[in-house]
Amino acid sequence: MLGHLTEKTDVFAFGVVALEILTGRTNSDPDLGEEKAYLLEWAWNLHEEGREIELVDSKLSEFIEQEVRRIIQVAFLCTRASPTARPSMSKVVTMLSVDTDVDTEFLRPSYLVDWKYNDVSSLMSRIAQGTDPSTSMKADG
Repeated sequence: MLGHLTEKTDVFAFGVVALEILTGRTNSDPDLGEEKAYLLEWAWNLHEEGREIELVDSKLSEFIEQEVRRIIQVAFLCTRASPTARPSMSKVVTMLSVDTDVDTEFLRPSYLVDWKYNDVSSLMSRIAQGTDPSTSMKADG
């Protein structure tokens, strides 16, 4: 299945799109500087600092903080490095539409550790498709 689109590729893409909608920005924008250039990395940095609400697009004047946190958590689950660790889309829909617990036991994906923007952006397409060899040896939870 290397290099082919799969359901798990779609799940990964959904996670990225969910963050794009929440933030009102694209997945990557080098004009924003190294800290914010790559959306997933920026989201993880804010999450680890307990500041993930800062991801919300400033044009959204009203929002429910608990729902924003749920979207971020689901997006993180969808973008796990290992395709087999990602939820199914039916599970994603359930987590977003029903008041159910969302798994919050997740770690920063291995593809975001000690990488620079250019490294991450080139690696992301391989990760999303499940073609990166490091994902078969590393589990990010």
